[in-house]
Amino acid sequence: MSNYRYQGGGVGGGGVAGGRGYSGIEVREVMHPHHFTYVSQCVKYMIFMLNFVFWLFGGLLLGIGIYAFKDKWEEANGSVRLENFYDVFLNISLVMILAGMVIFLVSFSGCLGALRENTFLLKLYSMCLLLFFLMEMAIAIICFVFPQYMNTFLEKQFTDKIIHSYRDDPDLQNFIDFAQQEFKCCGLSNSGYQDWSKNEYFNCSSPSVEKCGVPYSCCINATDISSGLVNIMCGYGVQETPVPEARKRIWTSGCIEVVRIWAEHNLYVIAGNALGIALIQLLVIYLAKTLEGQIELQKSRWSA
Repeated sequence: MSNYRYQGGGVGGGGVAGGRGYSGIEVREVMHPHHFTYVSQCVKYMIFMLNFVFWLFGGLLLGIGIYAFKDKWEEANGSVRLENFYDVFLNISLVMILAGMVIFLVSFSGCLGALRENTFLLKLYSMCLLLFFLMEMAIAIICFVFPQYMNTFLEKQFTDKIIHSYRDDPDLQNFIDFAQQEFKCCGLSNSGYQDWSKNEYFNCSSPSVEKCGVPYSCCINATDISSGLVNIMCGYGVQETPVPEARKRIWTSGCIEVVRIWAEHNLYVIAGNALGIALIQLLVIYLAKTLEGQIELQKSRWSA
């Protein structure tokens, strides 16, 4: 296909193809090879490969979530409670399913949009990435600019729910135990280990053998070094002891405050990683918009 560029010139007579044209108009003919395309193959396959990796990751996350939820459903004989937002948010297998679905669908639209040069899918993909970026920026601003407000919000909204659900969901229980051991904390709010009095198994009025206790993950030395066995009774009765005595056996500070202090001490590392992720997201959005523009330009060439 040929593209012609017209440029006005002086008055002249007679036409010569490819030179001085009719009525003094200069005609320059620019020939493109028949296989010429405005679409950069480098940009196209870079977007495709990047999203293909995330598509596989989303599918893996979705599969693991479905398997975990199915296993939990069978163990509970179909009595998994899903009555409100907190029941869904605190159900780790459901969170994995939802996150996997979002990653799977968004990356699939990026994959297919780049491979098939579909502008609708590329627009959908770039809009989703932009939405994720804005949400991440909003959360980051709230966390770094208003940390005390975030602390108060998390304590009010999640402490009771998480403490109450500790023994109801094995996945949540494992996650809480991991967090308490990793960050050397106990409970969530500023009340620290006393939060566990809100759990029906650890409440001092409970008939359970664990009454007035805390989970083993709160203990400073829960694992016996010589045998390698975990002493699950190490936190029994600790709520009845004075705080100075309790500190010899367990971590007493709430996890929300401990995590906030940890984040302040590692602020530059966290900010650097967040900035790197944000720049990568912006780069991918730019590449998607660039590819979209190239496809539109190619379409206009076909319709010319």
